[in-house]
Amino acid sequence: MKLSRPARKGSLVVHVVASAGWLGLTFGLLALGITAATTGDPAIVESSVRAMKLFADWLLLPLALLTFLSGLLLSLGTPWGLARHKWVYAKFWLTLATLTATAFVLRPAVNSAVAAVAAGHPLPDTGDVLFGPIVSSGAYVFMTVISVLKPWGPTRRGRKHRAASTPAARRGIDVPVRTASR
Repeated sequence: MKLSRPARKGSLVVHVVASAGWLGLTFGLLALGITAATTGDPAIVESSVRAMKLFADWLLLPLALLTFLSGLLLSLGTPWGLARHKWVYAKFWLTLATLTATAFVLRPAVNSAVAAVAAGHPLPDTGDVLFGPIVSSGAYVFMTVISVLKPWGPTRRGRKHRAASTPAARRGIDVPVRTASR
């Protein structure tokens, strides 16, 4: 499948905006988590974790899904391919892992923190409100860096595809595939 130029550009805009939103939201969650973990005022702790819950319930998963799906569309509909370049492959798996962690680790941890604080108890574990945003922020910054730098070169599949698409290969001339030696 190859996307038309307008579809590719539109998908790229959606992907960049959703990714930037996901990164910004995670930084916001980190700021709220730091506030909840370091303040001694129970009212500020409660308002911080309630704001985290609001963001996690209404914004985080839609942005995460939009980022994942738009990235998948771009990788499958452009020459970058899903498994042709190591940096694209790494982003795919990291995005899938952080999306899964958001749904099954971050949101439940925030929900348990809100339940405890709403019941009048202190914040049960500062890790509940700090660990997820710290890991997520680091992963998203890393993915942004590799999106810009595009390190590591093509995968074995990418090298084969590149060799098969050369003019000599299209004319039926056998061209050896170079592999990186390490």
